[in-house]
Amino acid sequence: MARVVVWHVPVTVIGRTTSLRLFRLRDGRRCAVGFSSAGALAELLGPEQAAVVLGEPALRALTAPLGIEEVVLDPRLVAPPVAGPAARPAAGHPASRSGARLQRR
Repeated sequence: MARVVVWHVPVTVIGRTTSLRLFRLRDGRRCAVGFSSAGALAELLGPEQAAVVLGEPALRALTAPLGIEEVVLDPRLVAPPVAGPAARPAAGHPASRSGARLQRR
């Protein structure tokens, strides 16, 4: 019998409801993530991040109805740091109401 490798998968817990936490790849496609250890998950997402332990077949079965085909094991943070609340757009660059810069075309 084949041994199923289990992954630590981040979830969101609201009341009695637990749902998978989904992410996006660089190209914008949604993906699920799994971590090889609870420590790896906590290192990237923080010690307060809730998680469940799932085998890859179970994770794929949960995400397939959502059209999610990509599963990333032990992802690394690739996004640039987020500016603090004091950050303001540079002069001459329009900003949306949220303060995010708009891209000029």
